[in-house]
Amino acid sequence: MGRTARLIAWGVAAVLAVVFILAGGHYGPFRNELYFIVCGRHPAFGYVDQPPLVPFIAAATQIAGNHVFLLRLPAIAADVLLVPLTVAFAQLLGATTRGAWIAAVAIAGATMLTAMSATLNTSTFEPLTFTGVAYLLVRAYLRDEPVLYRWAGVVAGVSFEARYGIVMWAIGLLAGVLIAGPRSILKSRDLWIGIGIATVVALPNVIWQLVHGLPFLELLRNDNSGNLIGTPLEFAVLQTFLMNFVLLPLWMTGVIAPFFSKRLRDVRFLSIAFIVTAAIILVTHGKAYYMTPAYPAMFAVGAAAVTRIPRLLVALWAILATLNAVPALPFVLALEPPAKLKETIDHQPFKMQPLERAGIGAPLMQVLSDEFGWRTLAAKVSAIYAALPPGERTEAAIWASNYGEAAAIDVYGHGLPPVLSGSNQYYLWGTHGFDGSVVLVVNGDPSEWAKLCASSRIIATFGTSPYAMPYETHRPILLCTGMHQPLSVVWPRFKHYGIENLGQRPVDRMKF
Repeated sequence: MGRTARLIAWGVAAVLAVVFILAGGHYGPFRNELYFIVCGRHPAFGYVDQPPLVPFIAAATQIAGNHVFLLRLPAIAADVLLVPLTVAFAQLLGATTRGAWIAAVAIAGATMLTAMSATLNTSTFEPLTFTGVAYLLVRAYLRDEPVLYRWAGVVAGVSFEARYGIVMWAIGLLAGVLIAGPRSILKSRDLWIGIGIATVVALPNVIWQLVHGLPFLELLRNDNSGNLIGTPLEFAVLQTFLMNFVLLPLWMTGVIAPFFSKRLRDVRFLSIAFIVTAAIILVTHGKAYYMTPAYPAMFAVGAAAVTRIPRLLVALWAILATLNAVPALPFVLALEPPAKLKETIDHQPFKMQPLERAGIGAPLMQVLSDEFGWRTLAAKVSAIYAALPPGERTEAAIWASNYGEAAAIDVYGHGLPPVLSGSNQYYLWGTHGFDGSVVLVVNGDPSEWAKLCASSRIIATFGTSPYAMPYETHRPILLCTGMHQPLSVVWPRFKHYGIENLGQRPVDRMKF
């Protein structure tokens, strides 16, 4: 990458970093972030709903105490580093300085890329790793640097340990090479060594999933019906607006140009990989944002294809992309007070539809709404637990209806035992030896818990924030005493892998 391109890449990356820093952790941690912290504090080669890397990172950022900004720093770094990587990719394919500007602005202006780095999540690192794998494969071939195939394997393996989405991208890349070439890649010894490296890195988590009965597949079966992906046409339209519709000509050029440009014919496999990945997401009914990590590669190819267009057009396009991206920032980053954001959302001429049923009814956008109420919940449960008579307190278990509530109490609670839940990884952690003689039930259905307990009554409610998700506001806290059967016996009934229908507690679906 030339000196001017480096200045462009890192200059745009610095602006992007400032925007993230301004957002800080003003609202609070996202439901999943709290869950990752707790999982990371229980080290394992895997968990029901994700590989181990992101939980380990989340827990490591909180060693010195609970700090939301430190929690999100790795996510910010991932998005910032994506800018110079994409610029380098574009230049590898022949982009000039103008092409470098186009690639950098595309990354900074892609709303969904920003949203994926707004919180620390399993998908956070995928744009960087998808692009990294593609870049290393292309560079290894174009510059005859076969050792980079091995590094592509390292990146793919690490990506797998963060989230399984890299499998879709790998299938797409393989399909692209088989269909459009260059098939000589498949003859490279270093490529197969790279594939072996990726397999070795991924293997511990694969073994964990197999030993535990492939819980992730069970979760997918439960969750995918809750994804509001729509028809293929609706999916395509949604992608356009999620990414910033001004970027549409760029990434479409990236998909199409390799089939018409001799200069880009060697990367036709990237275009096919993009299409195959989209098809897999549609067929498996995945979430719309699953496609996001594949776009930076198309930005790079598109920037290389249009690198010689007039400077005036580049400047005009960059201005339009920025003007379209900036108004969307408060919807994905905590840049405005929640009251102002809610007023803006309420007075929009059109309403953005949630990407999954669990997001229906969010006062703010789904992720932002899920950043409210956690500390208050933990404080209330801590106070109730401390007020129990000493004889009851020593026997009391705390049960929460979902992993968000359980994790919030575990992270922010004071003087509490480990929280129990049938939700995702919490189910595998079991009852921690509690017998059910006394249970504080967070967000349970009173009528159903009355069937489980000799005595069950509402002793408090939680959730007063007007910005939290509806299923986390004005919810009951019950005190159950004398479960009819030991907790260990009824525990399998609490099992629930997935996030769909969070408003329905697992116990609500029990049959007695």
